[in-house]
Amino acid sequence: MKSRTRERWAPWLLLLVTLLIWQSLCSVFAVSEFIFPSPLRIAQQTIEYRDVIAGHAWRTFWVTMAGFGIAIVVGVLLGFLIGSSRLAYAAVYPLMTAFNALPKAAFVPILVVWFGIGIGPGILTAFLISFFPIMVNIATGLATLEPELEDVLRVLGATRRDVLFKIGLPRSMPYFYGSLKIAITLAFVGTTVAEMTASNEGIGYLLISAGSAMQMGLAFSGLVVVGAMAMLMYELFNTIEKRTTGWAHRGSQSQ
Repeated sequence: MKSRTRERWAPWLLLLVTLLIWQSLCSVFAVSEFIFPSPLRIAQQTIEYRDVIAGHAWRTFWVTMAGFGIAIVVGVLLGFLIGSSRLAYAAVYPLMTAFNALPKAAFVPILVVWFGIGIGPGILTAFLISFFPIMVNIATGLATLEPELEDVLRVLGATRRDVLFKIGLPRSMPYFYGSLKIAITLAFVGTTVAEMTASNEGIGYLLISAGSAMQMGLAFSGLVVVGAMAMLMYELFNTIEKRTTGWAHRGSQSQ
Protein backbone atom coordinates (compact mmCIF):
# COMPACT_ATOMS: atom_id res chain seq x y z
CA MET A 1 0.00 0.00 0.00
CA LYS A 2 2.86 2.36 0.91
CA SER A 3 4.54 1.51 -2.38
CA ARG A 4 1.41 2.51 -4.32
CA THR A 5 1.17 5.78 -2.37
CA ARG A 6 4.79 6.62 -3.15
CA GLU A 7 4.27 5.83 -6.83
CA ARG A 8 1.15 8.00 -6.95
CA TRP A 9 2.86 11.02 -5.42
CA ALA A 10 6.29 10.59 -7.04
CA PRO A 11 5.45 12.51 -10.27
CA TRP A 12 3.99 15.44 -8.33
CA LEU A 13 6.99 15.56 -6.02
CA LEU A 14 9.37 15.53 -8.98
CA LEU A 15 7.36 18.31 -10.64
CA LEU A 16 7.47 20.40 -7.46
CA VAL A 17 11.22 19.98 -7.10
CA THR A 18 11.73 20.89 -10.76
CA LEU A 19 9.63 24.05 -10.42
CA LEU A 20 11.49 25.09 -7.25
CA ILE A 21 14.87 24.65 -8.95
CA TRP A 22 13.62 26.48 -12.03
CA GLN A 23 12.29 29.41 -9.99
CA SER A 24 15.47 29.57 -7.90
CA LEU A 25 17.72 29.68 -10.96
CA CYS A 26 15.65 32.45 -12.56
CA SER A 27 15.70 34.48 -9.32
CA VAL A 28 19.36 33.97 -8.41
CA PHE A 29 20.72 34.71 -11.87
CA ALA A 30 18.09 37.37 -12.67
CA VAL A 31 17.17 35.69 -15.94
CA SER A 32 15.15 37.99 -18.18
CA GLU A 33 11.57 36.90 -18.77
CA PHE A 34 12.11 37.59 -22.47
CA ILE A 35 14.71 34.82 -22.49
CA PHE A 36 13.43 32.25 -20.02
CA PRO A 37 10.40 33.15 -17.86
CA SER A 38 10.12 31.83 -14.33
CA PRO A 39 7.28 29.55 -13.21
CA LEU A 40 5.74 32.46 -11.29
CA ARG A 41 5.72 34.63 -14.41
CA ILE A 42 4.20 31.81 -16.45
CA ALA A 43 1.50 31.36 -13.80
CA GLN A 44 0.79 35.11 -13.77
CA GLN A 45 0.35 35.28 -17.54
CA THR A 46 -1.72 32.10 -17.52
CA ILE A 47 -4.15 33.73 -15.12
CA GLU A 48 -4.03 37.08 -16.94
CA TYR A 49 -4.77 35.55 -20.36
CA ARG A 50 -6.87 32.63 -19.14
CA ASP A 51 -9.80 33.40 -21.46
CA VAL A 52 -7.60 33.66 -24.53
CA ILE A 53 -5.68 30.51 -23.60
CA ALA A 54 -8.90 28.59 -22.91
CA GLY A 55 -10.29 29.47 -26.34
CA HIS A 56 -7.15 28.38 -28.17
CA ALA A 57 -6.81 25.27 -25.99
CA TRP A 58 -10.37 24.15 -26.79
CA ARG A 59 -9.67 24.54 -30.51
CA THR A 60 -6.48 22.48 -30.23
CA PHE A 61 -8.22 19.83 -28.13
CA TRP A 62 -11.15 19.08 -30.42
CA VAL A 63 -9.02 19.23 -33.58
CA THR A 64 -6.59 16.79 -31.97
CA MET A 65 -9.38 14.45 -30.88
CA ALA A 66 -10.87 14.51 -34.38
CA GLY A 67 -7.56 13.50 -35.95
CA PHE A 68 -6.95 10.99 -33.18
CA GLY A 69 -10.35 9.40 -33.70
CA ILE A 70 -9.58 8.89 -37.39
CA ALA A 71 -6.18 7.46 -36.41
CA ILE A 72 -7.85 4.88 -34.15
CA VAL A 73 -10.18 3.70 -36.90
CA VAL A 74 -7.51 3.54 -39.60
CA GLY A 75 -4.86 2.15 -37.24
CA VAL A 76 -7.08 -0.65 -35.96
CA LEU A 77 -8.23 -1.63 -39.46
CA LEU A 78 -4.71 -1.64 -40.91
CA GLY A 79 -3.33 -3.36 -37.83
CA PHE A 80 -5.95 -6.09 -38.09
CA LEU A 81 -5.23 -6.52 -41.80
CA ILE A 82 -1.47 -6.71 -41.31
CA GLY A 83 -1.57 -8.87 -38.20
CA SER A 84 -4.03 -11.40 -39.55
CA SER A 85 -2.27 -12.12 -42.83
CA ARG A 86 1.38 -12.97 -43.44
CA LEU A 87 1.10 -11.74 -47.02
CA ALA A 88 -0.35 -8.41 -45.93
CA TYR A 89 2.31 -8.14 -43.23
CA ALA A 90 5.09 -8.67 -45.77
CA ALA A 91 3.53 -6.27 -48.30
CA VAL A 92 2.21 -3.41 -46.18
CA TYR A 93 4.44 -3.21 -43.09
CA PRO A 94 7.66 -2.09 -44.89
CA LEU A 95 5.74 0.61 -46.78
CA MET A 96 4.09 1.88 -43.60
CA THR A 97 7.47 1.95 -41.85
CA ALA A 98 8.93 4.03 -44.67
CA PHE A 99 5.94 6.37 -44.54
CA ASN A 100 6.29 6.81 -40.79
CA ALA A 101 9.92 7.88 -41.26
CA LEU A 102 8.81 10.93 -43.25
CA PRO A 103 8.72 14.16 -41.20
CA LYS A 104 5.06 14.97 -40.74
CA ALA A 105 5.75 18.71 -40.52
CA ALA A 106 6.76 18.53 -44.18
CA PHE A 107 3.19 17.55 -45.05
CA VAL A 108 1.69 20.73 -43.59
CA PRO A 109 2.43 23.01 -46.60
CA ILE A 110 0.99 20.35 -48.90
CA LEU A 111 -2.12 20.04 -46.75
CA VAL A 112 -2.52 23.81 -46.78
CA VAL A 113 -2.53 23.76 -50.60
CA TRP A 114 -5.10 20.96 -50.61
CA PHE A 115 -7.39 22.09 -47.77
CA GLY A 116 -6.47 25.71 -47.09
CA ILE A 117 -5.87 27.44 -43.76
CA GLY A 118 -8.07 26.05 -41.00
CA ILE A 119 -8.91 22.79 -39.27
CA GLY A 120 -8.09 20.48 -42.20
CA PRO A 121 -4.27 20.51 -41.88
CA GLY A 122 -4.50 20.20 -38.09
CA ILE A 123 -6.80 17.17 -38.13
CA LEU A 124 -4.84 15.41 -40.85
CA THR A 125 -1.45 16.10 -39.27
CA ALA A 126 -2.71 14.73 -35.95
CA PHE A 127 -3.95 11.66 -37.82
CA LEU A 128 -0.76 11.13 -39.83
CA ILE A 129 1.50 11.32 -36.82
CA SER A 130 -0.57 9.13 -34.48
CA PHE A 131 -2.03 6.24 -36.49
CA PHE A 132 1.25 4.33 -36.91
CA PRO A 133 1.73 3.30 -33.23
CA ILE A 134 -1.85 2.03 -33.11
CA MET A 135 -1.43 0.03 -36.32
CA VAL A 136 1.89 -1.48 -35.21
CA ASN A 137 0.65 -2.54 -31.78
CA ILE A 138 -2.54 -4.13 -33.08
CA ALA A 139 -0.56 -5.96 -35.77
CA THR A 140 2.01 -7.11 -33.21
CA GLY A 141 -0.65 -8.39 -30.85
CA LEU A 142 -2.25 -10.46 -33.60
CA ALA A 143 0.94 -11.61 -35.32
CA THR A 144 2.61 -12.84 -32.12
CA LEU A 145 -0.18 -15.22 -31.14
CA GLU A 146 1.54 -18.40 -29.99
CA PRO A 147 1.50 -21.09 -32.73
CA GLU A 148 0.95 -23.80 -30.12
CA LEU A 149 -2.17 -22.07 -28.82
CA GLU A 150 -3.49 -21.61 -32.34
CA ASP A 151 -2.85 -25.29 -33.11
CA VAL A 152 -4.76 -26.37 -30.00
CA LEU A 153 -7.69 -24.14 -30.90
CA ARG A 154 -7.74 -25.51 -34.44
CA VAL A 155 -7.83 -29.06 -33.08
CA LEU A 156 -10.79 -28.07 -30.92
CA GLY A 157 -12.61 -26.92 -34.04
CA ALA A 158 -11.94 -23.18 -34.02
CA THR A 159 -11.73 -21.45 -37.38
CA ARG A 160 -9.19 -18.81 -38.31
CA ARG A 161 -11.86 -16.18 -37.71
CA ASP A 162 -12.61 -17.59 -34.25
CA VAL A 163 -8.94 -17.47 -33.34
CA LEU A 164 -8.59 -13.85 -34.45
CA PHE A 165 -11.76 -12.44 -32.91
CA LYS A 166 -12.02 -14.54 -29.73
CA ILE A 167 -8.34 -14.88 -28.86
CA GLY A 168 -6.27 -12.53 -30.99
CA LEU A 169 -8.21 -9.31 -30.45
CA PRO A 170 -8.64 -9.68 -26.66
CA ARG A 171 -4.96 -10.55 -26.41
CA SER A 172 -4.14 -7.38 -28.39
CA MET A 173 -6.01 -5.06 -26.02
CA PRO A 174 -2.99 -4.29 -23.76
CA TYR A 175 -1.01 -3.49 -26.91
CA PHE A 176 -3.89 -1.33 -28.13
CA TYR A 177 -4.13 0.73 -24.95
CA GLY A 178 -0.36 1.09 -24.85
CA SER A 179 -0.46 2.49 -28.37
CA LEU A 180 -3.27 4.92 -27.46
CA LYS A 181 -1.17 6.40 -24.66
CA ILE A 182 1.68 6.99 -27.09
CA ALA A 183 -0.46 8.13 -30.02
CA ILE A 184 -2.47 10.75 -28.09
CA THR A 185 0.69 12.62 -27.12
CA LEU A 186 1.89 12.51 -30.73
CA ALA A 187 -1.52 13.75 -31.92
CA PHE A 188 -1.18 16.90 -29.80
CA VAL A 189 2.28 17.46 -31.27
CA GLY A 190 0.91 17.12 -34.79
CA THR A 191 -1.96 19.54 -34.20
CA THR A 192 0.27 22.14 -32.57
CA VAL A 193 2.82 21.97 -35.38
CA ALA A 194 0.09 22.38 -38.00
CA GLU A 195 -1.47 25.31 -36.13
CA MET A 196 1.86 27.13 -36.10
CA THR A 197 1.81 27.48 -39.88
CA ALA A 198 -1.70 26.65 -41.08
CA SER A 199 -4.20 28.17 -38.67
CA ASN A 200 -5.31 31.41 -37.07
CA GLU A 201 -6.50 29.66 -33.90
CA GLY A 202 -5.20 27.06 -31.48
CA ILE A 203 -2.23 26.73 -29.15
CA GLY A 204 0.21 26.53 -32.07
CA TYR A 205 -1.03 29.89 -33.35
CA LEU A 206 -0.83 31.26 -29.80
CA LEU A 207 2.81 30.19 -29.54
CA ILE A 208 3.72 32.04 -32.74
CA SER A 209 1.74 35.15 -31.76
CA ALA A 210 3.16 35.26 -28.23
CA GLY A 211 6.69 34.75 -29.50
CA SER A 212 6.31 37.56 -32.03
CA ALA A 213 5.07 39.88 -29.28
CA MET A 214 7.92 38.79 -26.95
CA GLN A 215 5.35 37.44 -24.47
CA MET A 216 7.46 34.46 -23.51
CA GLY A 217 5.46 33.75 -20.38
CA LEU A 218 2.33 33.42 -22.49
CA ALA A 219 4.16 31.16 -24.94
CA PHE A 220 5.26 28.90 -22.10
CA SER A 221 1.69 28.93 -20.79
CA GLY A 222 0.59 27.49 -24.12
CA LEU A 223 3.19 24.76 -23.85
CA VAL A 224 2.06 23.94 -20.32
CA VAL A 225 -1.57 23.71 -21.45
CA VAL A 226 -0.70 21.32 -24.29
CA GLY A 227 1.30 19.16 -21.90
CA ALA A 228 -1.54 19.15 -19.37
CA MET A 229 -4.12 18.11 -21.97
CA ALA A 230 -1.87 15.31 -23.22
CA MET A 231 -1.23 14.13 -19.66
CA LEU A 232 -4.95 14.09 -18.82
CA MET A 233 -5.76 12.04 -21.91
CA TYR A 234 -2.88 9.69 -21.11
CA GLU A 235 -4.24 9.15 -17.60
CA LEU A 236 -7.74 8.60 -18.98
CA PHE A 237 -6.55 5.80 -21.26
CA ASN A 238 -4.40 4.40 -18.46
CA THR A 239 -7.44 4.21 -16.17
CA ILE A 240 -9.60 2.60 -18.86
CA GLU A 241 -6.83 0.10 -19.58
CA LYS A 242 -6.62 -0.99 -15.94
CA ARG A 243 -10.40 -1.30 -15.71
CA THR A 244 -10.84 -3.34 -18.89
CA THR A 245 -7.61 -5.38 -19.04
CA GLY A 246 -6.99 -6.09 -15.37
CA TRP A 247 -6.04 -9.65 -16.23
CA ALA A 248 -2.93 -8.32 -18.00
CA HIS A 249 -1.82 -6.29 -14.96
CA ARG A 250 -2.41 -8.69 -12.11
CA GLY A 251 1.28 -9.28 -11.65
CA SER A 252 2.10 -5.58 -11.40
CA GLN A 253 -0.87 -4.82 -9.16
CA SER A 254 0.13 -7.40 -6.60
CA GLN A 255 3.51 -5.77 -6.01
